[in-house]
Amino acid sequence: MKSIVLFLAVHFTFISCHSQNNETKSKKHVGGPCQGCEAVLEYGNKKLTSTDTLPDFETTVPKLKLTGTVYKKDGKTPAEDVVLYIYHTNRDGIYPKSGNEKGWGKRHGYLQGWVKTNSSGKYTFYTFRPASYPNGNTPEHIHITVKEPNINEYYLDDFMFADDSLLTESFQEKLTERGGSGIVQPKKGNGILTVKRDIILGLNIPNYP
Repeated sequence: MKSIVLFLAVHFTFISCHSQNNETKSKKHVGGPCQGCEAVLEYGNKKLTSTDTLPDFETTVPKLKLTGTVYKKDGKTPAEDVVLYIYHTNRDGIYPKSGNEKGWGKRHGYLQGWVKTNSSGKYTFYTFRPASYPNGNTPEHIHITVKEPNINEYYLDDFMFADDSLLTESFQEKLTERGGSGIVQPKKGNGILTVKRDIILGLNIPNYP
């Protein structure tokens, strides 16, 4: 009888440890360190759709439309219910504050936007083209963070503009194409610049399952 009890105790201990190990692996942090990525969850009571318009869009030029499709890891299947968060500088190259920002908005400013992809994986942001930082050494860019269901948030390569003179070959060589290339080619029409960027979840993302 004692031998049966001992066997069962060892058996269940093995199962418990194995389960805990699998759970630990499943909770492995995806994407590496990401200061400020928590902002992707700071949309408050806002009901997210596949389209968002950032503040100052109506009053600032050049107006900009960012659009595309988010795909799952296979690069073919549209990914639904993925939250994308963007923020960028104003036309003076700074992250403007209104004074009542909360959370990461105190660092990122109020030029923020959130969308949740639809069943086709589509997303669209309406905003305006940002300016380079005042020091003039960094290309114009738009930060983007992604939050998939059941996976922690992580950052992707910034949107950058192919026609930006500051986007040199040496700068491009340092990019890791997280989620795919973030370099976009603006096309002007009907008073707005449009850029298309498709995103592949997990592409070049460390520890991605």
